[in-house]
Amino acid sequence: MLTKAQVKFIKSLQEKKYRKLEQCFLVEGEKSVLELLESDFKSKMIVGTATFLSTHHHLLNHLNCIEATEQELSGLGEFRTNKGALAVVEIKHTTLQNLKPSKLYLVLDNIQDPGNLGTIIRTADWYGIQQIIVSEDTVEFYNPKVIAATKGSFTRVEVVYTDIKNWLLQQNQHSIYGALLGGENVRHTEFDENAILIIGNEAHGIRLEILPLIQKKITIPKYGKAESLNAAIATAILLDRMVS
Repeated sequence: MLTKAQVKFIKSLQEKKYRKLEQCFLVEGEKSVLELLESDFKSKMIVGTATFLSTHHHLLNHLNCIEATEQELSGLGEFRTNKGALAVVEIKHTTLQNLKPSKLYLVLDNIQDPGNLGTIIRTADWYGIQQIIVSEDTVEFYNPKVIAATKGSFTRVEVVYTDIKNWLLQQNQHSIYGALLGGENVRHTEFDENAILIIGNEAHGIRLEILPLIQKKITIPKYGKAESLNAAIATAILLDRMVS
């Protein structure tokens, strides 16, 4: 049974300052919690319905588990309805030292919408990209809305925050491509084997100080009247061209 102190602690993790203070974040929903349990993240607490706890007891034997009703679960996090489980998880800190050699790097410049970042992480997972490099002003990876939008992919894709300009200046083995209006039609682009793809801010695109570092500007051709594409959708289209 949940105590008032536990409820207060869990709810506090919806705010960034408390996630930073406690070095913990929330994972909501049965599917995401199950993916979490199969990963190398360390869970401090699992709150689940009686059905969830009994069905998955073989994964939970060594963990701190607390039974709760669906109504109690739904009142703890961002989800309006949560019929399975919620987890309190230790934050992992990933730096450039953890960056693995790759033929394709995805770089995000000041992505601000949590749903966009979460969807981009999920898309990267689909295309086999295990790490994403993001600017230091990009929305927080451990934001509950980011984690929810990844649909469990946060367990397989690491997000590395850094000064992307300085990092790009050190990359001499990869061609740098930037998603920009007025660039070359991506359908006609021949991508180099070693490549970096930069996706810019939803409203302002790639910041001016990064533009001189881009070696090839690419764009998705427009056939209708929409003003722009969602950043996550654009990322999916471009990755499909680059990976296939």
